[in-house]
Amino acid sequence: MFLGEFQHTVDDKNRITLPAKFREPFADGLIMTKGFENCLFVFSKTEWPRIEDKIRSLALLKKDARKLSRFFFGGANEDTPDKNGRVVIPGHLRAFAGLDKDVVVVGVSNRLEIWSKDNWERYVAEAGRSYEDTAEDLADLGL
Repeated sequence: MFLGEFQHTVDDKNRITLPAKFREPFADGLIMTKGFENCLFVFSKTEWPRIEDKIRSLALLKKDARKLSRFFFGGANEDTPDKNGRVVIPGHLRAFAGLDKDVVVVGVSNRLEIWSKDNWERYVAEAGRSYEDTAEDLADLGL
């Protein structure tokens, strides 16, 4: 399980260093793709098939299912961290997430999210105003 928030920078070769506590699950590789709210999702090679199966199980005849499938799979990139835990963020994913120099890596249970520092701070400020309402709305799901 991934937990925590870590400040990092993108180096001159468009790489970030994964936080040391997160490196082991990605030793055999990872899948990086577009996430929601303009962040990137990073899944381990063992978690990715579960996500893939869930998305593939959506009805192919539904337009929204095809959109989601294209969004996740079309932008995905496979990589393996180097011995220092660095991974390259491809140009199309950097552009999507608005990543420049300062980034935030957030552990979110089964995945990492990579945010531009500005987008993360804006998201936290906006979400902070509505966490209680969101929790109340999700109460019906047994949370």
